[in-house]
Amino acid sequence: MKIMLWEKRTEKGLTLMELARKSGIGKSTLNNIENGKVSPTLFQLETIAIALDAKITDLFESEYK
Repeated sequence: MKIMLWEKRTEKGLTLMELARKSGIGKSTLNNIENGKVSPTLFQLETIAIALDAKITDLFESEYK
């Protein structure tokens, strides 16, 4: 299952630095999540979703559309 962080972040018009400030998660960590180098924890997903004013499920690419 792919994390759609870059798509959601750019849709909201935020830079990595802005999302890092809003979420409290480091810019490099967010970058690694966006590039699929690391898998976020559930806590990180929740924090990111709150910062993006989204649901956690909005951050996942779904096979079912």
